[in-house]
Amino acid sequence: MPFLRSPARLSPRRAELASFEHAYRLGTVVAEQSHVDQFVIATGDPFQPYRLVEHQIANDDAVIACVA
Repeated sequence: MPFLRSPARLSPRRAELASFEHAYRLGTVVAEQSHVDQFVIATGDPFQPYRLVEHQIANDDAVIACVA
């Protein structure tokens, strides 16, 4: 069984880096530099609750924001 930490044990810095706001900010930078739309998706993982992807995934419910 893998070792899992509860979200309450995450450091404040980790919480900041794993936030939606950080993912969206990063998405704006990447989209501006690459000229490719970015999508912020919800992962359900407490260590990485949001992730940035270049291609919209099949499950529309997981897409939180489109950064163009």
